[in-house]
Amino acid sequence: MNDLFAHGTTAEPAHEDDLRRVRREQRRAREDRRRRRRRRTLLVLAVVVAVVGALALWAYPTVRDAVSDRPSAAAEDFPGPGSGEVQVVIPAGASGAEMGSVLEEAGVVASQRAFVDAFGENVNAGRIQPGTYTLMNEMAASDAVAALLDPASRAEVTITVPEGFHAAQVYERIANVADIPLEDVQAAAEDTEAIGLPAEADGNPEGWYAAATYSFEPGDDAATMLSTMVAQTVSRLDALDVPADQRQAVLTKASIVEREVNLPEYYGQVARVIENRLTDDDDVNGRLQMDSTVLYGVGKVGGVPTQADLDDDNPYNTYLNPGLPPTPIGAPGEAVLDAVINAPEGDWLYFATVNLDTGETKFAATLDEHNANVAELRAWLAENPQG
Repeated sequence: MNDLFAHGTTAEPAHEDDLRRVRREQRRAREDRRRRRRRRTLLVLAVVVAVVGALALWAYPTVRDAVSDRPSAAAEDFPGPGSGEVQVVIPAGASGAEMGSVLEEAGVVASQRAFVDAFGENVNAGRIQPGTYTLMNEMAASDAVAALLDPASRAEVTITVPEGFHAAQVYERIANVADIPLEDVQAAAEDTEAIGLPAEADGNPEGWYAAATYSFEPGDDAATMLSTMVAQTVSRLDALDVPADQRQAVLTKASIVEREVNLPEYYGQVARVIENRLTDDDDVNGRLQMDSTVLYGVGKVGGVPTQADLDDDNPYNTYLNPGLPPTPIGAPGEAVLDAVINAPEGDWLYFATVNLDTGETKFAATLDEHNANVAELRAWLAENPQG
């Protein structure tokens, strides 16, 4: 038993040493594996970095050349000042970049980016208006911005309708200025729906083409121009709160005032004469007796009616026919429209211009007073035969 006991006590320590030795070897093995993995990872990273670097060196010339070709990088610009003429259309609401694209495509500027840079440097660039402009080819971008801000660069068709113009005169003006055949303008006027003529005009646009100066784009057709003029008249009447069923009468009265006197200080009094005559059932019996309507009825635009004109029985002869003529006789201006709506109080039934140089006009409530004023006019004419 003693030998067996002794053998068992010496064998146990030897087993523990083996275990410790095995554990140490295992730890060393694990550490070796970790070191090998780290070395492999570092090696892979080094290879990746090397490959990326090589690719970057290979790609750099291509990327550099591509970037240099972009307008945003080089902002290629013409030295200016440019030459020739080119028309460009700046759309409504266009940004600086959109304008630059239009101008680059038209050959006005070298690059969109150059224009955008110049646009940003000009504090007034935001005031550029949409429309058609006449510019030069190969302009410096800064010059292009300045040109778009210059009203002289606008390629507009400017048409002025003077106060008192007849519709026929409006058509001729459009044909001459916009280079549109007269028959095309007249045909456009016949399409009353297309030009927006209100129903109360009863198909006749006389007097509805507002006296004003208009700016149209090259290429705008006659219908566009006429509809703009009609819309301006409607806008003016609406601003004066004229009911739709009174528009035609107001325009007719205003057109007569416009043709009878040329000094604004008399507009209101002449308007009152018209109102008084329309309601008078004694002296004039509702007859306006206006030379301007007689002349319109016989196709004249001015002057003094002859006896033949006064005897011509047509709807516009207000010496023969009571009430207003069937349509206006021209285009009234804003001041006259306002005078008709706000005519001053007065009992005048007559008026006469007694001095054709100054336009002095006198008003009378009775025929005797009026005859005295007419005598004054005749005396002036005797002293001024050229008048």
